[in-house]
Amino acid sequence: MEGHAIHRTEPIHRRFVYLGKLLTEKGRLIVTGGGPGAMEAAHLGAWMAGRSNWEVEDAISMVVTAPSYKDRNWLKTAFEVLEKYPQTKFRSLGVPTWFYGHEPACIFSTDIAKYFANSIREDGIITIAHGGIIYTPGSAGTMQEIFQDAAQNHYFMDDESAPMIFFDSDYWTNRIPVYKFLQDCMKIRSYANLRLSMTDDINEVYGILEEYVKMLEASEDSNGQ
Repeated sequence: MEGHAIHRTEPIHRRFVYLGKLLTEKGRLIVTGGGPGAMEAAHLGAWMAGRSNWEVEDAISMVVTAPSYKDRNWLKTAFEVLEKYPQTKFRSLGVPTWFYGHEPACIFSTDIAKYFANSIREDGIITIAHGGIIYTPGSAGTMQEIFQDAAQNHYFMDDESAPMIFFDSDYWTNRIPVYKFLQDCMKIRSYANLRLSMTDDINEVYGILEEYVKMLEASEDSNGQ
């Protein structure tokens, strides 16, 4: 779950491009709220999966000329990347909404599901994210999704509590200290099952998600015996 206001020129945008690329190449499906900011970055990374880092840097250099979704050429530069680097192998899913009229949809997602009802949209994204959710800096919408996710994990909606990974430790520790709050919630018996992590390293993000998948596979194997 990602903030829509992150500019293409910000370091976290670039890191999320590479995170989206890494996870896609490792066989994971990128699913976001389908908007601009870090959401777009993840889909850009998925779109560039299978290509060299030089090509990724070239794509980033093309879009940073229009840093914000409010810029006139924001959409134009994205279409230029699509034209220069066509994608036919890797897929990603964007789930935007008409609820936020000011927020354009990301065009780097190969698949799209757009909702009128934002509440259904957000619950749906969280529900299908069986492999875990990564949270980047965001505002009210991201806060809502964090606690929706915590509630689903509390009730074991998927039999296991999925990873909740907070990306950008400074933001989640100092600006919006929700990570510490959730850690305190884990001291309450009903929230003890939350799988919380916080990191600034995209490789560590992948490691956390991969460890969770291996745990699920081992559990399925033991149950099948």
